[in-house]
Amino acid sequence: MSSSSSPSVTTDAETLKRNRILSSKLYFDIPIFKLPLIYSPDYDISFLGIEKLHPFDSSKWGRICQFLSSEGFLDKNCIVEPLEASKEDLLVVHSESYLKSLQSSPNVSIIIEVPPVALFPNCLVQRKVLYPFRKQVGGTILAAKLAKERGWAINVGGGFHHCSADEGGGFCAYADISLCIHYAFVQLNISRVMIIDLDAHQGNGHEKDFSSDSRVYILDMFNPGIYPRDYEARRFIDQKVEVVSGTTTNEYLKKLDEALEVAGHTFDPELVIYNAGTDILEGDPLGMLKGVT
Repeated sequence: MSSSSSPSVTTDAETLKRNRILSSKLYFDIPIFKLPLIYSPDYDISFLGIEKLHPFDSSKWGRICQFLSSEGFLDKNCIVEPLEASKEDLLVVHSESYLKSLQSSPNVSIIIEVPPVALFPNCLVQRKVLYPFRKQVGGTILAAKLAKERGWAINVGGGFHHCSADEGGGFCAYADISLCIHYAFVQLNISRVMIIDLDAHQGNGHEKDFSSDSRVYILDMFNPGIYPRDYEARRFIDQKVEVVSGTTTNEYLKKLDEALEVAGHTFDPELVIYNAGTDILEGDPLGMLKGVT
């Protein structure tokens, strides 16, 4: 392919991506009585008990909503249920080859770090593992629309920040944060997005996806001594805040306050995506921090 044809190929790819976004059904109108809180019972992953072989809690999403409901903070009838992201929706960011790779159970088992999943028929893996992920992707994408309309929105699931366009990992099979941002660029006419990633792990997926995109500002506060230790992706973080194992609540909050002040003076976003990881809490087996109990 000659270099002179490259601009045309790029334009065609951008047009196809735009058309996919505009034809997607993931954005839909929400009745005013509904809260900007997104969840589906389909988020929770239950796979013959095998999900318990990974320290990540794959049923926490349902327990969060159950707690809020039982304590009187949430009326379940006011929760917004998203649609599942289709293949066409996912192709906005992901390549055909990557999505095809998920048709292999061994590949999925590596991504979610549960080796026995490799032994199951892929149709079962699709239903029990990847379908819940795709529903959560739909929730993350919809959250941006709701946030613009209501001022804020929460997707109880999602936040798969280890997955990039061409590679999954760390229990993250789809790049929902990257997808959410691309949908917002087109559907919401937004051009400046800030990612505040406070999961204890580095968000290497979205960092790779927006490595050369000045429209996206990334503040990532993470423990550098744990997974994924992606030094290449760290080069693409606009504001890197490292919190080592054993960091206490006061130390953490002081660093966070200082970081947010810097970010506020550096970048003026139209949309803020906050990735809230519970692994910063004391006792979490993955984050290794000593945050609020």
